[in-house]
Amino acid sequence: MPPAGRVQPARRVAIEVIMAVRESDAYANLLLPVKLERVRLNQQDAALATELTYGTLRQQGYYDAVIELAANRPTAEIDSPILDVLRLGAHQLLSMRVAQHAAVDESVSLAHEVGSRSASGFVNGVLRTIARSTPDEWHSRVMAKPRNDDERLSLEHSHPVWVVRAFRRALAAEGRVDELEDLLIADNFAPRVSLVALPGLATISEIRGAQKAKYSPVAAVSDGGDPALWPAVSEGRARVQDEGSQLAALALSRAKPITPGERWLDLCAGPGGKAALLAAEALEGGATLLANEITPARAELVRKALAVFADPPRVLEFDGTTIGDRLPGQFDRILIDAPCTGLGALRRRPEARWRKQPKDVAELAVLQAALLKSGLKALAPGGILAYVTCSPHLAETRVVVDTVLGRVEGITRLDTPAVLNAVTKRPLELGDTGTHVQLWPHRHGTDAMFICLLQRAL
Repeated sequence: MPPAGRVQPARRVAIEVIMAVRESDAYANLLLPVKLERVRLNQQDAALATELTYGTLRQQGYYDAVIELAANRPTAEIDSPILDVLRLGAHQLLSMRVAQHAAVDESVSLAHEVGSRSASGFVNGVLRTIARSTPDEWHSRVMAKPRNDDERLSLEHSHPVWVVRAFRRALAAEGRVDELEDLLIADNFAPRVSLVALPGLATISEIRGAQKAKYSPVAAVSDGGDPALWPAVSEGRARVQDEGSQLAALALSRAKPITPGERWLDLCAGPGGKAALLAAEALEGGATLLANEITPARAELVRKALAVFADPPRVLEFDGTTIGDRLPGQFDRILIDAPCTGLGALRRRPEARWRKQPKDVAELAVLQAALLKSGLKALAPGGILAYVTCSPHLAETRVVVDTVLGRVEGITRLDTPAVLNAVTKRPLELGDTGTHVQLWPHRHGTDAMFICLLQRAL
């Protein structure tokens, strides 16, 4: 076995991020760029580190099934750091064009660093066992295990069974359950880089090399490259932002013409992407935006996101569930981008599928309902509120809205599909969604954003 310490920098970065995700609930999409900048990898090695990190996190469930067969023991009996190394090695052997000896030898070196000499031998044995069979052979062995279709889809596309079932129910509610496998496949492909040109501050034409996006009138998409190299991005006038997130903000800002003097509120503003787009829209229409974010660190991110404006919107740090009592009837437009499971952004944050559990949905639904009730109370007569989640889970979307509206009077549902189709450059292909909009990665190429517009009576 090679001596410890001779690990390629790209693999070292990948294992550090993967371990941080597991140990401290780090977000790969936030931590990886920091690591890459610190190590200063060249473009090729940075791309390798990115594929190693995201590929391993995406396919973790499938690799665990392979590892259990190769090791002849449950993954629960393997020390967590060693399991991380095995997953990283399995990704290279099963899904990448990496020389087998390089994948095995460097994994052994990593195991020596994070474990013991005996652990290194264990990793060596397991990965050499995996290397002796082809990826197709391992696929056949793994796919002999499922007892039903949901378990098959779970293993095939590396999503927890409970997530598969939640997606099945959400699509069935639209009459589109036959799209389930397409959705799971889409979750395992990295999305194109999507950018927003903040109205009044930047134009799409400034983002050279990017193409106009499919739906959002202020979006551009790019197949690669460092967005910071574009002056509009480096200066903060354009931002990396999913097209679905843009549509969520534009649904509110363009639901009706802006009357100068309107007061707007972004109730859960962190980390500030939607707040920046709303602020730009408000500025052009003569409205003012107030942002709120309860977590101090995230509130600081909102302030940084809004610093591009000459007179940045004020950022509060209140508990959003108390805003309705603190500022009742004060706002003409309110965005509630509610904290959620993040199951709609698995393309960008693949670890979210393993981090969340069904019990988290129930806990979040209580908070979501409290935030929506508070926001509605803060809404002025005739005011419009957008309830948004980056999750298609019915318990976080339709159920929350139905539950709250069953207890609050004087609120009507706007025709959100009609509002958005008046905003988008082409009509959105929607299932049976009624008065709300549910976007999907496989159908729209966006995160799975839920958007529902509500209006208080005059």
